[in-house]
Amino acid sequence: MDLETQIQSLISSFVYGMYLSLIYNLSYKYLYSKNIIIKILTNFIYMIVNVITYFTILKLINEGIVHPYFLISLLMGFLVGNKTTKKIRTKKVDKRKKSR
Repeated sequence: MDLETQIQSLISSFVYGMYLSLIYNLSYKYLYSKNIIIKILTNFIYMIVNVITYFTILKLINEGIVHPYFLISLLMGFLVGNKTTKKIRTKKVDKRKKSR
């Protein structure tokens, strides 16, 4: 794999990690619902859709080759994205507490 393809894969993994963080924080109340059926279905759908989407993106960029540093970049993107998008989750929780 040439250097340009690796850089594209690293950047797309980082950006996709940020996207995962955004989707995670938007669907937080469903992922951690008290209803066990909703919790299982939401977690299953969340994981399957995002894994398939990530591998499809890698397939388009570099023929689907996954290196450990792509996964590290994905994790770093998630952590950076979580720093900024965590506010979405806390605002929703604060609104629910105020309405009670």
